[in-house]
Amino acid sequence: MTDPLHTELLELAQEAARRAGALLRDGRPADLAVAATKSSPIDVVTEMDIAAEKLITGLIAERRPDDGILGEEGAATEGTSGVRWVIDPLDGTVNYLYGLPTWAVSIAVEQDGETVAGVVAVPMRGETFHAVLGGGAWATGAWDGARRLACRPAPPLDQALVSTGFNYVAEVRAHQAEVARRLIPRLRDIRRGGSAAVDLCDLAAGRLDGYYERGLHAWDLAAGDLIAREAGALTGGRPGQRPSGDLTVAGTPGVFEPLQRLLEDFGAWHD
Repeated sequence: MTDPLHTELLELAQEAARRAGALLRDGRPADLAVAATKSSPIDVVTEMDIAAEKLITGLIAERRPDDGILGEEGAATEGTSGVRWVIDPLDGTVNYLYGLPTWAVSIAVEQDGETVAGVVAVPMRGETFHAVLGGGAWATGAWDGARRLACRPAPPLDQALVSTGFNYVAEVRAHQAEVARRLIPRLRDIRRGGSAAVDLCDLAAGRLDGYYERGLHAWDLAAGDLIAREAGALTGGRPGQRPSGDLTVAGTPGVFEPLQRLLEDFGAWHD
């Protein structure tokens, strides 16, 4: 039986994600990617990012003033309730800048350090993913009602479709490219979606077999990690570790461990 508090937290996360997603979708200038000066498109994206985070944190502060908050754009309060909100108001900012649809609002809720609820809203795809700890993973979209998610049956690794992401630091990107070069011949193919939160939800929805990335922050992965696990996926970091900035790995059972071993062998977690 789902904890009533977790259900309450999920409902607030869903409301906040829906409102922030609408703000970002409707507030994006149509000519954002071709603005007149080099700095102005980035400035506009930053402004939208900050505005979305303020909307989310303001709603949380109004409804649950004793909770802690950790946000990508600087929101950080300790709280006294044992509940903390982990927020990425705009995951996939480059996609947003260029008008690509794969960007999301990601909101996770922790209780005593454990993620108990998560929402990832993908406004331009018309989809929202959500999960409560122990309650399965679900999505709403173009279909009627909420659909329960389940990751794909595990294929052999050489038939697995795996997504990844790349850092913006040139030296790190070069190393990541070398890891990908060595990995590609051992997989069906690699995808680069541009949003960690969406990649983890697509794994949950059976659209990917695996995912890995180095350099993620808590707000990038907290909600998507819960959604993937509640859909039956396995997640971790380096062998025996939790997902972290060093390395995040997720996959269907049967893909996760061999993918994780290869990434360890290839040194995916360091320069």
